[in-house]
Amino acid sequence: MLLAGEDWRRTFDAMQQEAWRLETLPVYRVPQEEELVRRFLDGEPVTREATQPWFDRVQGYVADGRRVGRVHIVTQPLSDYLRFEFEYYRHNVEAGEAIRILDVTHRPNSLDGIQDFWMFDRSRIVLMHYESDGTQI
Repeated sequence: MLLAGEDWRRTFDAMQQEAWRLETLPVYRVPQEEELVRRFLDGEPVTREATQPWFDRVQGYVADGRRVGRVHIVTQPLSDYLRFEFEYYRHNVEAGEAIRILDVTHRPNSLDGIQDFWMFDRSRIVLMHYESDGTQI
């Protein structure tokens, strides 16, 4: 099943307690972010206004007593996209999202080969499928 648009929002809204994301890629090619990434690389900061829709949703979930979080596995040096995403994360954390970074630069990656996913209420997994360049499919 492909979750997109309103179906994706309903999946999040239906969570009772928590949603957690595993991110494993150094680059995600998301059409909605292309302009933000370009401006970031040109030296513009990532503003909270740019992240407002996700910020508001996370803040609402947290206000309702639900948790949202993610773990991103990285190796250094960070890609340009990860540098952008870490700036974006500042606002996610301000909204109440729990974000953890697992740096495996100088250690074995015990999650090597694990596919990106969202986990809802520790009972439902939604796999995220990407091309090798980070384009979601």
